[in-house]
Amino acid sequence: MADGFAELIDRANGFFTELAANNRRDWFEARKDFYKSEIQQPGQLLADLMAEELSRMTGTAHRAKLFRIYRDVRFSKDKSPYNPHLHISWLPTDGEYLSPQWFFGSAPDYLVLCTGLPGLQGDALTRWRAFVDAEGDEIAKTMAEAETSIGARLSAWGASPLKRVPKPYAADHPHGDLLKRKSLILEATPADGWREQGLIPALRDTAKGLLPIWKLCTRV
Repeated sequence: MADGFAELIDRANGFFTELAANNRRDWFEARKDFYKSEIQQPGQLLADLMAEELSRMTGTAHRAKLFRIYRDVRFSKDKSPYNPHLHISWLPTDGEYLSPQWFFGSAPDYLVLCTGLPGLQGDALTRWRAFVDAEGDEIAKTMAEAETSIGARLSAWGASPLKRVPKPYAADHPHGDLLKRKSLILEATPADGWREQGLIPALRDTAKGLLPIWKLCTRV
């Protein structure tokens, strides 16, 4: 049964399409109240409800984060001040730096739910590579099953992979592609019919298909 969030996505996509073409402070300020009441507030409700769903599904309490519309342009060549998308992440409330995350992204050209390890460096990256070396077959099998069940795929979000397999691993390592990665994020689009089903139930079904990946990442 529809839960009303399809309307949120439609409003957000219309607003963000216009924002992308008018990414200026004067344009946004004239429409700031609309953004806050029609996108930000229901977006926060979506975030909170999905935090409850993910907590039940994983058996681990999750906290939600609704990303700000304001861009950090300090180190960016693109100085446009606003993000023309709706992004939400969820992280275990007692999570450490290597805890797997969930992520929802909605924009005029995509609607996805993701899970995985978005940024690996230092000791975390060392642990990830050791895990790939020991459990690469299981990782590959779990990824393939998620692709078959819900069309999951590797996401372009996250750090770019290395060009070569890092030492001390052999250049012809059977899971060299995974060893090159400095992030592991799988994404999937909710199944057709999500509007009639409702966005929350559709995201719950998508999360169930991604759950084996999430559980695998907790072992890193």
